[in-house]
Amino acid sequence: MTDTPAAADLNILFIGGLHRSGTSMLHQLLRAHPHISGFTKTGVPMDEGQHLQTIYPNGKVHGGPGRFGFDSRAFMDENHPLATTANAAALVAEWGKHWDFSKRLLIEKSPPNLIRTRFLQALFPKARFVLIFRHPVVVAYATLKACNSPISVLIEHTLRCYERALLDMQLLNAVHLMHYEELVSAPQSTIDRILHFANMGEFKFKSNVLTDLNERYFENWISEQAKIVEDAEKLEPGWLSRTEARCQFLGYTLSNTEYHGRKIHAPEKIRGITH
Repeated sequence: MTDTPAAADLNILFIGGLHRSGTSMLHQLLRAHPHISGFTKTGVPMDEGQHLQTIYPNGKVHGGPGRFGFDSRAFMDENHPLATTANAAALVAEWGKHWDFSKRLLIEKSPPNLIRTRFLQALFPKARFVLIFRHPVVVAYATLKACNSPISVLIEHTLRCYERALLDMQLLNAVHLMHYEELVSAPQSTIDRILHFANMGEFKFKSNVLTDLNERYFENWISEQAKIVEDAEKLEPGWLSRTEARCQFLGYTLSNTEYHGRKIHAPEKIRGITH
């Protein structure tokens, strides 16, 4: 039996991204690597680590999918009162029930990790982070059934969380930002980059990644966009132009589902954004 390591020595990779943005698919692909241990068959939703611990509140406490980013308490950093060495050890004990510590890399996936990277880094100093973004319109429609909020509000939620993640990235020691659209168009090369980032060896994955899931959501947007924009502009004049600019900063546009390959090197451009 492998001894449980100290939190400070743990080689862990946290996956973060909004619900329905590809985090589960990424988690499943990575845990297939022979030297990686991820949660599986745990009995909790999508084998997410947030549901396998009792130290900090999970996303549901803050409203769940499409809503948790509107609760300021959901944003956690190194100054949070729960960011203690004792809690780090407690998390290792709880998560350790589902990890194989003989593996070279441990992974944990939970959507709220997106806005809790600094908190998790405070607990696990050697942690690495992989953050996945997906088209804000697609995330909005994919999340609709879970919270039944207006599409414009769900788009705002997506942008708010992504922008916070970019700001927090400036204080992380090891972070890899990726896009869902890259993963589904070129899964092997996208995973290869993550493995290189995590200092893991090459591994050929067997996957049946669906490549056209964005399109069916965007068809709804095309047919409903005029009404959605009209309603949003009544509440917030200039909503469309501001939202388009924010989407473009992330490499997206409201006019189609493509990711334009823009590399985000200047998060300072969104400094001053407060939520």
